[in-house]
Amino acid sequence: MLKLGIDEAGRGPVIGPLVVAGCLIDEKTEKAFKRLGVKDSKQLTEKKRKILSEKIKEKAETFEIIVLPPKIIDGDGFRSNLNEIEAHACAEIINKINNDSFKEIEIIIDCPSPNTEKWRETLKTKIKNHSNLKLICEHKADKNHISVSAASILAKTIREKEMDLLRDKYGDSIGSGYCSDPLTKEFLAKNLKKLTHDGIFRKKWSTWKKASANHEQKKLNDF
Repeated sequence: MLKLGIDEAGRGPVIGPLVVAGCLIDEKTEKAFKRLGVKDSKQLTEKKRKILSEKIKEKAETFEIIVLPPKIIDGDGFRSNLNEIEAHACAEIINKINNDSFKEIEIIIDCPSPNTEKWRETLKTKIKNHSNLKLICEHKADKNHISVSAASILAKTIREKEMDLLRDKYGDSIGSGYCSDPLTKEFLAKNLKKLTHDGIFRKKWSTWKKASANHEQKKLNDF
């Protein structure tokens, strides 16, 4: 049976995209990936992720990567809930990969929601053909399944590449993009209004809202 692992990178940051990746492999490739050291992307260095990412693309049956910019995450269009957005992206990957050339596929997803069963049911409504699929949604799937580990590496590598492009444009002071990063918080405070239309900030995030409120308060204090 073929296995399709799906995972994301960049769910929590206030800056940059959310990346969702799917990687389809057979049992032979699964063993090969294990020998290569494929595991949860968070347990690997950036250099190792880049090397493994190329190996994964080379050896996988196929793969799909979706990059979701902040404006999509903020709800531009008809999807506004992050779990809903991710479910739609996962379904898009499944629908692209699940074509007539494949037989039975076990799909394993690192579930983004605390309620795995509810999220699984939401996802199922977006999948076009269920007849040849076995759908598994679980927490820590990126640690427990090689196919999901491979997907996590693909997603994390693309997320890092996207952040490198932003650093090329705005400088290293942009930081990692995560809310807990002091560099990112300082960059946000300094560039909140200047870059508000550049589409790099997630404006629904509490970090952005707090920085925006602080900015407005400073303006009022200037009077």
